[in-house]
Amino acid sequence: MKNMKRSHLSGLIKKTGLAFIASTFLLVAPIAQADVKPAVVYDTAGKNDKSFNEAVYVNGVMKFMNDTGIAVTELEPTNEAMMEQSLKKFAQRGYSPVIAVGFTMANAVQAAAEEYPDTQFTIIDMVVDLPNVQSVIYKEHEGSFLVGVMAAMASSSGTVGFVGGMDIPLISRFECGYKQGVAHHDSSMNVLAQMTGSTPAAWGNPTKGGEITRSQVENGADVVYAAAGGTGIGVYQTAADMGVLAIGVDSNQNYMQPGTMLTSMYKKVGLAAYNSFAAAANGNWQAGISVNGVAQDGVGAAMDEYNADLVSADMLAAVNTARDAIIAGDIVVHDYMSDNSCPL
Repeated sequence: MKNMKRSHLSGLIKKTGLAFIASTFLLVAPIAQADVKPAVVYDTAGKNDKSFNEAVYVNGVMKFMNDTGIAVTELEPTNEAMMEQSLKKFAQRGYSPVIAVGFTMANAVQAAAEEYPDTQFTIIDMVVDLPNVQSVIYKEHEGSFLVGVMAAMASSSGTVGFVGGMDIPLISRFECGYKQGVAHHDSSMNVLAQMTGSTPAAWGNPTKGGEITRSQVENGADVVYAAAGGTGIGVYQTAADMGVLAIGVDSNQNYMQPGTMLTSMYKKVGLAAYNSFAAAANGNWQAGISVNGVAQDGVGAAMDEYNADLVSADMLAAVNTARDAIIAGDIVVHDYMSDNSCPL
């Protein structure tokens, strides 16, 4: 693959407008110092999972506290039963808004929001249709399409891989979008795909992630995309050890294995938390559903100093072209969750 010098690439990124995961979050209005008691309940992976939860912690919770001086109280439950208990405990003690991180929190949010209708809840990655719940969801298939284009262009073997976490429709949405992106660039390419398991333990099994990656590499894959939470750590390490490229997910994970991380499919989950807290502080928090895709820069391909030498000018141009086409409606990325199919 033809590489570019870092300085040249940095200039091209600025010129083309491809979003940086590290870009500054902009709010419509300055944050007021209102009487607000924000809180967050992470899922069982914890706030230092180097993925989804950590993005909420760093780019949402920490950023809000640093910007405003308003403390955010946090809880890290160790099992699903504690999720509902934690949400209700916060509501009982007058905290609001309360952020619930991850789709596994849906039932807990439903129960807590019904019991405490005056408390504002925000759930990230799932919809709970109640008048005091703000639901923030993402078009993961669109972001996965973009990194699929990049994987296809970076591959020299004609085979790429995908390692999913728990075998659920949401992760199949990542897989299907990725496959569509690969096929968009080259329909003759092969995609090896495997889920890690069928229980929540699939999110925290880096050993199994490494084993799946090794098998895929031995069968020809030279780029492997992980959508597997903490399991992805094993994917990235094995890819680096075997001399192939990997693609991260949710937060910008390019730094984890510099030189072999082609990109990361980011979801700006931290921004969702930040905006919920900020809206409450400004007195304009609203319930409802927010859908964030490529057009809203809610998902995309992360570019930074860690992967600059891996991304050619042609690859960058192709990603921007695909991104613009999705926004314009010229490319419609099929959503697996619409009918549990993946037409290619």
